[in-house]
Amino acid sequence: MTPPPFRRTAAVAAGLGLALTLGWSAPAGADQASPALTATLDRLLADPRLDGALAGVVVRDAATGATLYDHGGDTRLMPASNTKLLTSAAALDVLGPDHRYTTDLVTDATPRRGVLRGDLHLRGSGDPTMLAADYAALAADLAASGVTTVRGDLVADDTRFDSVRLGRAWAWDTEADYYSAQISALTVAPDTDYDAGTVRVSAAPGATDGAPPTVTLTPPGDWVTVENRATTGPSGSANTLGVTREHGTNTLVVSGRIPLGAAPVTSWTAVDDPTGHAASVLADALAAEGVRVTGDVVLGRATPAGATRVLASHASMPLSELLVPFMKLSNNMHAEALVKTMGYATTGRGTWRDGLAAVRAYADRIGVATATYTQVDGSGLSRMNVVPPAALATLLTEVRAEPWFDAWYAALPVACEPDRLVGGTLRSRMCGTPAAGNARAKSGSLTGATGLSGYVTAADGRELVFSVVLNNYLGAAPKDIEDAVVTALASPDTAHPAPVPPPPGGAVADPGPEDGVECAWRKPDLVC
Repeated sequence: MTPPPFRRTAAVAAGLGLALTLGWSAPAGADQASPALTATLDRLLADPRLDGALAGVVVRDAATGATLYDHGGDTRLMPASNTKLLTSAAALDVLGPDHRYTTDLVTDATPRRGVLRGDLHLRGSGDPTMLAADYAALAADLAASGVTTVRGDLVADDTRFDSVRLGRAWAWDTEADYYSAQISALTVAPDTDYDAGTVRVSAAPGATDGAPPTVTLTPPGDWVTVENRATTGPSGSANTLGVTREHGTNTLVVSGRIPLGAAPVTSWTAVDDPTGHAASVLADALAAEGVRVTGDVVLGRATPAGATRVLASHASMPLSELLVPFMKLSNNMHAEALVKTMGYATTGRGTWRDGLAAVRAYADRIGVATATYTQVDGSGLSRMNVVPPAALATLLTEVRAEPWFDAWYAALPVACEPDRLVGGTLRSRMCGTPAAGNARAKSGSLTGATGLSGYVTAADGRELVFSVVLNNYLGAAPKDIEDAVVTALASPDTAHPAPVPPPPGGAVADPGPEDGVECAWRKPDLVC
């Protein structure tokens, strides 16, 4: 298919009051980059840090699809979070931009005089944005309907998704990390980053040297317990406080030392069995509203067909809005929830297998060579994902013809836009270059793998599609090479493009060799 003329980057930049620096120029209809640009890109990819590594770079004219530059574009590489480009585009096509998740309180009984003689079913559909406040609202609505007592069980129905909680080949040593949380159709997130299935842990120094720190959980509840082994140290001493979760449990161990007068240390940790966590939060909310449940909390039991009475309901934001925290902050749990949701929508089975089949079917329909890659999860967290940059470039070109493209494009991180829900993982990258406020792209990082794929406007006003994926390098991720490639595409002097300045404040924009993850996954909110 031939995409319509591209107009969005220039329009968005104008709306932000940004001046777009003109970039390299090529004759209309040219099917290759200028010699100067080609020489620049070749030089960048000859960086000694890529010796022994693998590099794939593809640049295309967004309007015509013509390939302007190709360096190893057909090489299968780990795309890391660039995988989310495939997942998000397919989700918009399969589910639609107006798709909303619903979380309901339902029953097969009729409340009489405030008493519900039967089970109360908490039925989830996979919403990864549920907050404790949303469960509190469900409880308040139930109480407002006049129910004061449930003579039955509180049943948490997470059966919309299967019971496989972790993705294929996810690392065992990150199972407690919040960006690797378990996937369930019933979850709760601690804040509006919407990290489903996690808790936020805050530890503040005690009142005196040697006192234990004060530890608080968000959301609070008894599904997670805290073993506080930490102490408060003298003012000015080293801060060594850390939080871990014991394997196979929901025991959080706080250890180390925090100095007197220090700011609280905050961390985010994945819980074991997010369904139980969500049910516990609702049970506490019901108690706070004066609703007594006489039975047990039961996990993982399907709502019976006869339970058609909806007592309270919560609808999520539409998918077009959910895309913003999903893509800007590279939220893994959103990606996997969407995959399983697509599986349920297309086959009635909320599994990775069925959801990924829906992703592949969409990609195949728009002309992506699906036989050239393997995708085993929705987020790119698995190292078994291998995708050639050429496939990502095709996706980026073809989705421009979709009716929902504007929402998808708006969800991509924007280079050097400081607002974290605008710039996202690119908010401190390519600042002071022609790519600032211009390039929109999805980043990705795992140890030994980095990628950047998206759009940038060139000097002559043409919109370019690019995909840069680098694998098997040693040391810190060479994201400056990615940035230099995109800057060269946007620069007026392609033979000698301006160097990419460091991030504001001298912050390190890429992780070290032992922490090769997206900068957005390292909290508190560090500069990316």
